Amino acid sequence: MKQFDFGIVGLGVMGKNLLLNMADHGFSVAGLDLDQAKAAALEEGAREGQDVKGFITAEKFVSSLKRPRAIMLLVPAGKPVDAAIGSLLPLLEKDDIVVDGGNSYFPDTERRFAELAKKNIHFFGMGISGGEKGARFGPSMMPGGDAQAYERLRPIFEAIAAKVDGEPCVTYLGKGSAGNYVKMVHNGIEYGIMQLIAETYDIMKKGLGYSDDKIQSIFASWNDTELQSFLVEITGLILQKKDDDTGKQLLPLISDQARSKGTGKWTSQNAMDLQAPVPVIDMAVLMRDISKFKEERVAASKALKWAGEENVDATADMLKNALYFGMITTYAQGMVQLRLASEEYGYGLNLEEVAKIWRGGCIIRAACLEDFRKAYKKAPDLANLMLDKEIGEDLVARQKDVREVVKVAVEKGIPAPALMAALSYFDAYRSDRLSTNVIQAQRDFFGAHQFERIDKEGVFHAQWE
Repeated sequence: MKQFDFGIVGLGVMGKNLLLNMADHGFSVAGLDLDQAKAAALEEGAREGQDVKGFITAEKFVSSLKRPRAIMLLVPAGKPVDAAIGSLLPLLEKDDIVVDGGNSYFPDTERRFAELAKKNIHFFGMGISGGEKGARFGPSMMPGGDAQAYERLRPIFEAIAAKVDGEPCVTYLGKGSAGNYVKMVHNGIEYGIMQLIAETYDIMKKGLGYSDDKIQSIFASWNDTELQSFLVEITGLILQKKDDDTGKQLLPLISDQARSKGTGKWTSQNAMDLQAPVPVIDMAVLMRDISKFKEERVAASKALKWAGEENVDATADMLKNALYFGMITTYAQGMVQLRLASEEYGYGLNLEEVAKIWRGGCIIRAACLEDFRKAYKKAPDLANLMLDKEIGEDLVARQKDVREVVKVAVEKGIPAPALMAALSYFDAYRSDRLSTNVIQAQRDFFGAHQFERIDKEGVFHAQWE
């Protein structure tokens, strides 16, 4: 029987496209799906002369793979991953490799890593970003697991990954759940930037009265500036789309009740565990939650009115600077979380490498990531991107415009929590003394929790009454 280089379980759009991508780069590949039509579609999508085979039974699929076998799972996160592992395990041998390519929660990956290690099976959690197009033509991939076993995967992954300046957007990130953790934070940053873009759109439309065509033109032009990024680019395309039925712009016809799959929430929850402040991501999660209260919001819009202040304004350049400021601070927050998580969980993350593999293929790819890569190359132990000289000076130069745009949102009654959180994070981080001394005193007053002083060593308790 033909022996294939790599196998994937789950031949949906992502699984099929990744295998065809591998075949384009000269690898022989096999796929497993219980749906005969999907297995057949994989083979039909291959070019003449490519070694691509679809299977519908696990036994034949596993036996067709070169040893040590390399198998990726592309099934929904949670119990389906455990079920897939359970069905494969009796067929696997020592040193075989199983890669979970879904958005699994990192503690689940840590558990699976330990369980399979006892059976001498190597387990990888690998985040994949770029959607179906990225899978077919070059995604960003974030693998974590055993460093030595990664050498079996590296030639394939480096071949199929997106390339920036000839460098593949994939690298070994660290042991255990490092890959899934980095992808989780990637998705949290994605939440934050999407919310910032949505707020900028709202300020333009409701606050400044820009026409749909003007807003589209602005977003399209921004993608040729320092804001160049996948999410800004697709926003310009979204604003251009007309509805097939009505001929009107499609965007206003789309429901404002946003959905999510939980990765942003995981980012916020774990950031709180690590005491890593990520307020822009927190606000992005909050806004998706509040969007679901549609009936209540409609009722409140009639009962809780605000007339708005007419004597405030902002230019397109101010909006551009505000959005860029928000984006940079969001990346900074995510990178701080990665740094603290690496220390807490022993991942050994290299943040320059993380910035490098995010430059292409992934949803949060942006021109500014090259600046981040350079910043971490200069200072690998950089505590916060805002402390890099060039990045910090850029933020300082743009802060006046952020404050003006926030004024417009406040005076017009437009919710802009992510933009406000970005500014508050900046202001809090640059404060040499915060008002949290009041909180220290309050805690001691009602709970005798004690406090520290600035004029002497030790902890103290005061008799407040």
